[in-house]
Amino acid sequence: MTTRPREWFLARSERGNLATHVHAGHPGESEWSDGNLVVPLVHGATYFARLHAELTALEPGDRVWFTDWRGDADERLRPGGPTIGDLLANLARAGVEVRGLLWRSHGEKISGPMSGRSNELLGRKINDAGGEALLDQRVRAFGSHHQKFFVIQHPDEPERDVAFVGGLDLCHSRRDDAEHGGDPQAVDMDPRYGRTPPWHDAALELHGPVIADLLALFAERWNDPTPLDRDMPYLMLLQRLARMPRHPAPLPATSPAPPAAGSHSVQLLRTFGVNHPPFPFAPEGERTVARGLEKAFARAERLVYIEDQYLWSTQVVSGLARALRAKPNLQVIVVLPRYPDQDGTLTGPPSRLGQIRALRSLHRAGPGRVGVFDLENAGGTPIYVHAKICIVDDSWFTCGSANINRRSWTSDSELTCAVVDDDPDPTLARSFRTELWAEHLGIAASDSRIIDLDDSLSIWSDAAAALDAWHAGGRRGARPAGQLRTHTPAPVGPITRIWAGLLARFLFDPDGRPRRERGTNRF
Repeated sequence: MTTRPREWFLARSERGNLATHVHAGHPGESEWSDGNLVVPLVHGATYFARLHAELTALEPGDRVWFTDWRGDADERLRPGGPTIGDLLANLARAGVEVRGLLWRSHGEKISGPMSGRSNELLGRKINDAGGEALLDQRVRAFGSHHQKFFVIQHPDEPERDVAFVGGLDLCHSRRDDAEHGGDPQAVDMDPRYGRTPPWHDAALELHGPVIADLLALFAERWNDPTPLDRDMPYLMLLQRLARMPRHPAPLPATSPAPPAAGSHSVQLLRTFGVNHPPFPFAPEGERTVARGLEKAFARAERLVYIEDQYLWSTQVVSGLARALRAKPNLQVIVVLPRYPDQDGTLTGPPSRLGQIRALRSLHRAGPGRVGVFDLENAGGTPIYVHAKICIVDDSWFTCGSANINRRSWTSDSELTCAVVDDDPDPTLARSFRTELWAEHLGIAASDSRIIDLDDSLSIWSDAAAALDAWHAGGRRGARPAGQLRTHTPAPVGPITRIWAGLLARFLFDPDGRPRRERGTNRF
């Protein structure tokens, strides 16, 4: 039976931001694009290999436009190279138009070891070769540009155009594969993840008319008249030291939208916090990530499957809690990292506290119908879950940069693709889910136990219980199949909760909505 996009996607009246031109070029009031081909790419190594293949096929006159939260110029796309910095710089020298927007990080002392000068170094490498990769701080104070996407264009052959959208940055630790030995070029994380932290992530490869929508999204950010450094003296100095302009050069004329390539409908969901000065394309911000997920939660009947880096905030999970109370047959399965990436004295408690409260609200709303798990590799090292995936009833799914927390839903800039397979026999969401489950459960993707949704939670709970018991018994005998462990975040004491709650509210998980909506469950 066909899954109708109109039943799942946000209508124009539901988006809450009428200033944007994204999706504006489609027939009628359609706020999505039809006729696309969407290919899920699980694991960073898979994504980097596809990105490498598309970039190395480019010729003079072709275009590469991208955004990123963090890029490391020396990150290798394949075991033997090239690095992302060398590849993009070589393309610029060869006459390919390379344009990028990189977040102007606050620096390592504020943002932590996951940020710093990396974006500046990558941008300078591209710019010195003739490209234009700019540091962009046109965002809320202490917020970030978190969108991650590539659009690769062939102006004379639009049918060859391709885009990539997901949770993967162009940086260290991302190039891991199904074996989860970690990226040899690793970032510094909580020591329990080891020297090369295992990393679980995903992205989408896109072909078809949705590429025109991504170009419109890029153009809105690029053409924002606010200076890249927001007229802040400290940032103005950094921009000058980085030898970068305060305003981007004009974009070239828009090329034709690619022709239809498949049966998949795609709606671009975004977050932009309320900013000063306002974004011209989102004067009161945009929260379609939140609105799109909440609409899907309300439609869910059998299963909501989530892979997320955080899952914080009782406000954010309130829509899912409502669905659990209203739908007695609804099950929820959540996959999270075992530990925060930085579980220090000051960084760990705010992270854990927000998650503990969110999970408690879900368990209360659907007792016995919510399972929360984390992952480990064959050697017992926890796998850091960085994927941002939600699949509902094998009918609708999202993959992108946005986590399920207040920061991603209201404050930072985010981009997530919502996808519906409009084929008479839709299979895309189910095949994406079974690919993920086959790895996590250690069984074949064709196994009948994971095709049907009704016993999903019991299958996951049994697999996690078997591996938990094997560890508790001293790891004697054969290791049970799969990666699943029962997720139990470390508790936060009553005194610690006081200051941890304040840090979570104002720093870790801020609220970027208009003042009239803050503190509510409305997005």
